[in-house]
Amino acid sequence: MRHFKQIKASVMIITGVMTLFSCTSKKKDNKKEQPNILWITSEDNSAYLGCYGDKNATTPNLDRLASKGVIFNNAFANAPVCAPARNTIITGMYSTSMGTEHMRSNHPMPLFVKGFPIYLRKEGYYCTNNKKEDYNTSNELRVWNDSSPKASYRNRAKGQPFFHIKNLVVSHESCIHDSIPMEKLQHDPKKMVVPPYHPDTKAVRHDWAQFYDKITEMDRQVGEILAELEKDGEADNTIVIYYSDHGGVLPRSKRFLYETGTKVPMIAYFPPKYAHLNPWGVGKHTDRLVSFVDLAPTMLSLCGVKIPNYMQGKAFMGKGALKPKTYVHMYRGRMDEKYDLVRAVRDKRYRYIRNFMPYKISGQHLNYLWKAPSTRSWEREYLAGRCNKVQSAFWEPRPIEELYDVERDPWEVDNLADNPQYQEVLKRMRKVNHEWMIRTHDTGFIPEGELMSYNENCDGYDYVRNIKNKEIITAAEKAMTPNVRNDKLLRMFNASNPSIRYWGLNGMIFNKRDDKKITTKALTLLKDPSFDVKVAAIEALYPLGYEKESMDALIHLFDIDGNQYQFCHLFNTILALNLDTPTLRKKVMGYYQDKSRISDNPKIAYDLRSAAQTLFDQWGMKR
Repeated sequence: MRHFKQIKASVMIITGVMTLFSCTSKKKDNKKEQPNILWITSEDNSAYLGCYGDKNATTPNLDRLASKGVIFNNAFANAPVCAPARNTIITGMYSTSMGTEHMRSNHPMPLFVKGFPIYLRKEGYYCTNNKKEDYNTSNELRVWNDSSPKASYRNRAKGQPFFHIKNLVVSHESCIHDSIPMEKLQHDPKKMVVPPYHPDTKAVRHDWAQFYDKITEMDRQVGEILAELEKDGEADNTIVIYYSDHGGVLPRSKRFLYETGTKVPMIAYFPPKYAHLNPWGVGKHTDRLVSFVDLAPTMLSLCGVKIPNYMQGKAFMGKGALKPKTYVHMYRGRMDEKYDLVRAVRDKRYRYIRNFMPYKISGQHLNYLWKAPSTRSWEREYLAGRCNKVQSAFWEPRPIEELYDVERDPWEVDNLADNPQYQEVLKRMRKVNHEWMIRTHDTGFIPEGELMSYNENCDGYDYVRNIKNKEIITAAEKAMTPNVRNDKLLRMFNASNPSIRYWGLNGMIFNKRDDKKITTKALTLLKDPSFDVKVAAIEALYPLGYEKESMDALIHLFDIDGNQYQFCHLFNTILALNLDTPTLRKKVMGYYQDKSRISDNPKIAYDLRSAAQTLFDQWGMKR
């Protein structure tokens, strides 16, 4: 069953690059005062590497890099999916501060925010990217000398320092969509460690084994890149940093704010001439908390470039490195076609998660996630009643708060939020999360469609600073509380800001509040000026018996010129309520076929198309 051709190839690569980390190089350039920087990024993988103690991993090249470098034990993506994570990386800003936290956002950023390679180029660096960008904004971030499949540091002027990114895609989520024959697997499915939240099925074990095969191939490609650097005589002049763009890829990792979705491998190698920039030493582990928002200022620090004041990240290497952080912050918004809002805080031992839409299950159907055999297998086991309590949690409404001791419970299955012994930890982490959301002007509490409707006059960064955003966040926290009082919901319904009215209705949905005073006022919100408030009112009222009023309001929305995110919200609600009438089918199909409203461009409105396709599948309709 097991084949070792790729493993042998990796060993050959190691043999060819054994001198990479020696004190000498084939070429020397004593005139160069600024270090070259080489980033090697892989996609969608957690720290499934030998150097992190994973016995199933076959990663000799990265293990070699780690043995001469620094291993970060606590490195985190701020978002558990590529586009918002990369938006954070390139800007040194939390995406939640700019309205770009949703997957495949088309929201503009403030013009003063630049991609950090711009600052390196001003200092003489040749900056290249090969090749993925995916910066999750409508802004054109023209920050590279070259960003293409042919981009290479080799094209720089003689003696010019470089910053180069090589992005490896082999471990991307799509690598497990098509199962390879069992006999071609390098890793044995029987030896895989199945997390306690996964059912132990053949599909789950096969996907894990196939993913480890892809990690091995990714490692082989890393070896080729390092060998090329040595061949070019730049090994002694180049700081090498490897990391993954977030965790993954089996279900409950990528897209989710657990360790498996956000904790990433990160390794930094410093050649001897730049050892003074390495505060930890050779072959060492560090427990320092770092996250992607810190990468931009850290690269500027390593290269001796002034860090812009607007950057929210903190340098953790180089002359400008600051004291270690106590916390890292993470966020989840719309993932593909389904809306959600989650925030998380991590210190060195605990992870706190705040679910602002706990009535939505983690396992909301996503077209792309369901391409994985392991996801479909897990869902089948749950529907057949063969999952235990831990395995079933993914498919059931979530708690408002989650708290995990990741040292004792690395798979995060024992929620301590209700444990009396951990109330002080819970209160501390809750406060830290609240203060961070307020301090960074979190835009995620404004419905995405509502935020996009302000684009003509203002980007999200400026908009939330021109309104009382703290009131919106506080309203959301109060609304998503069990047994919230009627008077609090009514005050939200009557608020002048549509986002507060929206959160009041979400509180009604969460609490399933069927009270005459509440429903009477909610019925008036079916005619609210805000598209998103109308949709929330429909979702709140329809299950309470106001079917005709809600359906009439829903059908009328198709005659309103809402933006793509507002209609994505509407389609989410149709799916959540399991609505199906001939008139509704006609309206949805008419919208889907109207090219003036929904583009065929795969980079535009993919979330809206996916939501519509899920509806058509549910209805048994052809597109």
